[in-house]
Amino acid sequence: MNMKSNNLISEFLLLNSIAVVGVSRNGKEPANHIFEKFQNEGYQVFAVNPNATQISGEKVFHDVLSIPENVEGVVIATHPDVTKSIIEQCAAKGVKYVWIHKSFGEGSYCEEAVKYAHLRHINVIESGCPLMYLNPDLVHTCMKWVLNKFNKTHEEETVTA
Repeated sequence: MNMKSNNLISEFLLLNSIAVVGVSRNGKEPANHIFEKFQNEGYQVFAVNPNATQISGEKVFHDVLSIPENVEGVVIATHPDVTKSIIEQCAAKGVKYVWIHKSFGEGSYCEEAVKYAHLRHINVIESGCPLMYLNPDLVHTCMKWVLNKFNKTHEEETVTA
């Protein structure tokens, strides 16, 4: 783990407006929990799902480009096949920070998407989950410890909003 990755996590969690791509109508996907956590912590947060207009009473945007407000960061918690497309939207909108959700398994990581983001000067957090760093609960604290132990995510760092 390098200092740059730790700095990116801190910088991301200091942003004010964040879109979460992958929020699901069933409410059980990681993106839903990430959306709720950012919302509960006081962030301006936007839900993104191309197949919904409203989830749990919240307005949902079709894609990153359809969000009328400024978006400083995007969490991608989708199938990796669409990660590059989402990062292309981020580049077009001027988003400078992207967090690609990944805990166990593949997550949303796509090497081609990460390369594209770097070429567009987008800061990318390539693994882990914001829930492990933003006032984490016991489950995410343990998950972060396990993933760190096996070098699957970023070093110990927790940010309190």
